Amino acid sequence: MALHKGSCHCGKVAYEVETDLEQVIECNCSICSRRGYLLTFVPRGALNVLRGEEDLTTYTFNTHTIHHRFCSTCGAATFGEGKQPTGEATAAINVRCLETVNLSDIKPIPFNGRDR
Repeated sequence: MALHKGSCHCGKVAYEVETDLEQVIECNCSICSRRGYLLTFVPRGALNVLRGEEDLTTYTFNTHTIHHRFCSTCGAATFGEGKQPTGEATAAINVRCLETVNLSDIKPIPFNGRDR
C-alpha cells in the first residue's frame, strides 16, 4: 500500500488515498468509456478528501447506487462512492487524477460493465 495524492484539474478538490494500484479496472460501461476512467477500488476509509468537499458535484444514473463525484468548476471526475455487495462503503478512485502515477506503468484489467 502507498499513499497517493490526487486532485481535480483546477486544484479546488484535493485528496489522498491509500492503495496499491495492483488492480486498475478499465470498464466499458457508458460512463466509464465516455469519461476515460481507469479505476481502483478501496474501502471508503482509505480516501481522505483534504479540501474541496463543497466543490464536488454528484452524478447518479441507472440504479443510482454509485455517486460519481466531480469538481463543479473544472469537471474533473475524481472518484465515485458506493457500496460493495456486502454493504461495505467503497470508493472508486480515478487513477488518472493521481498526481505521481505513471500510466504507462499500469496494465489495466478490462471489465465488461456494458453487459451488466
